[in-house]
Amino acid sequence: MGNGEHASRKLKKNRKKFRWSQREYRVRMLQLKKKVDPLEGAPMARGIVIQKVGIESRQPNSAVRKAVRVQLIKNGKVVTAFCPGDGALNVIDEHDEVIISGIGGTLGRSMGDLPGVRYKVELVNDVPLKLLILGKVKKPRR
Repeated sequence: MGNGEHASRKLKKNRKKFRWSQREYRVRMLQLKKKVDPLEGAPMARGIVIQKVGIESRQPNSAVRKAVRVQLIKNGKVVTAFCPGDGALNVIDEHDEVIISGIGGTLGRSMGDLPGVRYKVELVNDVPLKLLILGKVKKPRR
């Protein structure tokens, strides 16, 4: 196949064909985020805390990481979200409204030594979790 003067149609067709071997292109074109992601492609989601859980970290670390089970409001799916910060679980209660976002692992997967945890808690009852931990603000009663 020559890249001649009149080869642009062929070049475009080939490029289109080979793009399917790129993972990002395939995920985007087949809209897999909307289909399989509990957040349905959104960067953040609102949910209700169902229970507090401790998650054992993976080898070679040994710790119980604090997390919460959250039921998303928009579709009722239940996900596990990590609570970052020292004593974060003390300011979060069951039935609190939280906003979760992705934790920033590779390709939207889990982060570091947390098995199966893809999300982290950002806000609790519309107040940043960081400020609650530092004691700068009080959590509003719902």
